[in-house]
Amino acid sequence: MKMGVRGDTSISPPGLSNPSERGAAPRLLLSDVRDAAARIAGRVLRTPTVPSAILSRVTGAEITLKLDNLQAVGSFKERGAANRLALLTPEERARGVVAMSAGNHAQGVARHASLHGVASTIVMPLFTPLAKVSGTAAWGARVVMHGDTLAEAAAHAARLAEHEGLLFVSPYDDYAIMAGQGTLALEMVEDGPALDVLLVPGGGGGLISGCAVVMAALSPRTEVIGVQVAPYSALAQRMGAPAHEIGGATIAEGIAVRDVGVETRKVIARHVSDVIVAPERHVENAISLLAEGAKVVAEGAGAAALAGLLAHRARFAGKRVGMPVCGGNIDVRIMANVLLRGLLRDGRLLRLRMEIPDRPGVLADIATKIGASGGNIIEVSHQRLFASPSAQSAQLEVMVEARDPAHAAAIEAGLAELYAVVRI
Repeated sequence: MKMGVRGDTSISPPGLSNPSERGAAPRLLLSDVRDAAARIAGRVLRTPTVPSAILSRVTGAEITLKLDNLQAVGSFKERGAANRLALLTPEERARGVVAMSAGNHAQGVARHASLHGVASTIVMPLFTPLAKVSGTAAWGARVVMHGDTLAEAAAHAARLAEHEGLLFVSPYDDYAIMAGQGTLALEMVEDGPALDVLLVPGGGGGLISGCAVVMAALSPRTEVIGVQVAPYSALAQRMGAPAHEIGGATIAEGIAVRDVGVETRKVIARHVSDVIVAPERHVENAISLLAEGAKVVAEGAGAAALAGLLAHRARFAGKRVGMPVCGGNIDVRIMANVLLRGLLRDGRLLRLRMEIPDRPGVLADIATKIGASGGNIIEVSHQRLFASPSAQSAQLEVMVEARDPAHAAAIEAGLAELYAVVRI
């Protein structure tokens, strides 16, 4: 969905190629991306491009990570925002800008508006994580919480642009934004290594558009593949994936976009070979694997590329695969929940319910047995009065950390020799 100050479909600044406005085929040129790189140099971090031995071992592919979670606002979105705001005219600076975002574009626009002395208003949907809301406000933006979906927030941003005379800064459907996002791939090509595949998370399509143009020009043998999460896979469906209704809850709220942009769609059609879909559980697994294995903090959208690989391992086995960790703005509570859920799925957290005799020393005996077997007790719930069917017994629930599933099974078996044990 594209919006402008008065309903125009795109806001393209002077000096950038946008032939679609002249009726010709849409184009984003490598020169546009190179110009953007020069324009934002010193304002946006040139982030590390690093190999990951542990992810390579786990996945069977040769993995290279682009750590854009290290940007000042924790996301690649800063690249496009920096380029777009650097191109504002004096009249546009005086008017101020408005943007719609679930967090990362918001922070990018807010930061660079502040650096340029431009007033910014950011409309954020109600489901936006608190870390992103507070991060946006910290850069001096006026934050307006509105809507249950990105579409509703976008519509409200358009109304504000109309009523207050603000310039709408699209999160993706703007050639200046695409060019800025493409600088990520430009750095990857310059820093190496050569890639067989570049996996790029896709929401509205700004990042994958910019990256695909760079790869087509500088590394045409590199296949550019988009990754979307199952509830928001409109682009994948356009490219042949099974159709289903778009919408619903996802941990990857940064790419929870109902459809790609009109302009980004045209660029993608030319340069992107495929779009794959990652189920929600693989996004959680990717967050956990990046944190525990690669020592990298990623939000759901930031881990989506790895999630796509995890969901389609055979397709990428043995290939040199690059992927941006394109955002690290994950709420601490959500991160904790994801890690704990991952431990449960991996069998390294063991939840047991036991009926035990209600007599002194039993709880201590159980704790001793767990400790002697190498388990680490995380949580205990001991119900003596109402949970047990007999006044002579008690119900105990215990959560234990184990090294691996085999170790967890051994702990459970040891306790089952003396007590009635049920894994929950």
